[in-house]
Amino acid sequence: MKIRDILAKGEPTLSFEVFPPKTEDKYESVEHAALEIGKLKPAFMSVTYGAGGGTSRYTVDIASTLQNQGVTPLAHLTCVSSTREKVTSVLEELKSRKIENVLALRGDIPADGQVERDYHYASELIGEIRRSGDFCIGAACYPEGHVESVNKACDIHYLKEKVEAGCDFVTTQMFFDNNVLYNYLYRIREAGVTVPVIAGIMPVTSKVQIKRICSMSGTYLPARFKAIVDRFGDNPAAMKQAGIAYATEQIIDLIANGVNGIHVYSMNKPDVAAKIRDSLSEILK
Repeated sequence: MKIRDILAKGEPTLSFEVFPPKTEDKYESVEHAALEIGKLKPAFMSVTYGAGGGTSRYTVDIASTLQNQGVTPLAHLTCVSSTREKVTSVLEELKSRKIENVLALRGDIPADGQVERDYHYASELIGEIRRSGDFCIGAACYPEGHVESVNKACDIHYLKEKVEAGCDFVTTQMFFDNNVLYNYLYRIREAGVTVPVIAGIMPVTSKVQIKRICSMSGTYLPARFKAIVDRFGDNPAAMKQAGIAYATEQIIDLIANGVNGIHVYSMNKPDVAAKIRDSLSEILK
């Protein structure tokens, strides 16, 4: 099923993200985690794509496994480190597996700065996918601005280019203050961006995790969230419980304020996904 059709129903939806293994010996454990999360009957599940496309085969394989279980998959595809030939090959493989949904991303610039020259921006990849078949195309958006953007106005300009190139919906980078998203939605709607926006939520379950998040994305941490990390960060069990509770409260507030699409960055943790799903059982009915 195409995700744009799921979102068009206007009902609250909960989806989860999983990421494929970097090496073949970890594939079975990741596949098991993905299938366990799939048992929660999410609206869909996204499967990420490794830097440089190194795990592209695993992305397609896990997405296909989820589809065979009856879960709608969303396969990520990045382009900055991919040739046009590689992108064409992956799209043909997705079509052969009857996977209809693709999240089109530029991808991170490798540490060595070595990139291919066929694509520079996600909008170029979106156009390529749109020309390649009847895919439902998603893209990323950044409520706090992409770390490489000159300013937020420039960031919204690039978002409009993605939409004009043919993307059907966008998913946000993680955020921990819902007001950040509400302000962002106002600004992009004023700019003429009308596609559905899915809110990306990260349940932070460890102190190490939050340090990594901040170093990579510069995400704003509200005082209430900092207090949780300060109080429970050195107690793994307590931090996990508090992080899940914080994410769940975010989701409830978002749905109450009309943000129906919720995408949880579940980090391949079925227990975390299950606790969030259980806490929303009546809300999602």
